[in-house]
Amino acid sequence: MPESETQGKEGRDKGRGTKAGANGKAQDDSTKSDSAKTDSTKTDDRGDAGASKAATSKAATSKTAQAISGDQVAAYLRRHPEFLADNPDLLDSQEPPARAQGDGVIDLQQFQVQRLRNEVGNLTSLRDELLSAGRNNLSIQNRVHRSVLAILNARSFEEFVETITTDMAAILDLDVVTIGVEKTDEGSTWRPTAGVYCLEAGSIDALLGPNGTLLLRDHINGDPAIFDGAAGIVQSDALIRLNISETTPPALLALGSRQSDAFHAGQGTELLSFLSQVLEVSFRSWLNLPPRL
Repeated sequence: MPESETQGKEGRDKGRGTKAGANGKAQDDSTKSDSAKTDSTKTDDRGDAGASKAATSKAATSKTAQAISGDQVAAYLRRHPEFLADNPDLLDSQEPPARAQGDGVIDLQQFQVQRLRNEVGNLTSLRDELLSAGRNNLSIQNRVHRSVLAILNARSFEEFVETITTDMAAILDLDVVTIGVEKTDEGSTWRPTAGVYCLEAGSIDALLGPNGTLLLRDHINGDPAIFDGAAGIVQSDALIRLNISETTPPALLALGSRQSDAFHAGQGTELLSFLSQVLEVSFRSWLNLPPRL
């Protein structure tokens, strides 16, 4: 075949290929356009559905927000006669109906109901106070028992004293616990020990009285002679006489708290007395001392 015819045929083939490619591209563009239109339609449908759902929710909320009428409440109570029996606290805030007795006649029913309500309120408050006091006493009892166990677990006299002046403060949730020992005579020597302080002779009787064993004080300023450097934070304390032995000088257990009402005059002292007795027995055991008569 001549070269010119061959080139002409190739040119025609290329032309047909180019035209076919253009037609295919046009078809693809058309397909994409249709797909985009379909997606747009779906998006519009979802938007309409969301708007419809939001409108329905708003209408329901508006309906719920409408005030409930008295007739509806009365109808509900008639359908559920046990409702007030199951919720008796609702009656406490309701006013009983007054009976018409005529001029000059006073209906005492309302006064009686109000008096009963006041009595119930007072009894409820008293019950809550008793429950709170019971829980508080149980918590203190547990702390005292833990303190006693810590004291009994001491392996040396030094550890015993450290348990009292350090560990016991943490267990009892206090700020400071110290031991005070009165001076016996001018010639005696004093070995400083952390948490153990030397008191002037007669100071314990001056604080507790000659026959006093325990003193609770609130809203006070801590005594530096008893609490040393921690006196500044002490606002209430419990001072307990330790009757260790006839051969030992008078001693004092001091419990201090930064809470001004942690100790007060009306507080029970049985647990503190028990704790002091455990300390007295432990001191005698460690020091091989006879009991105080």
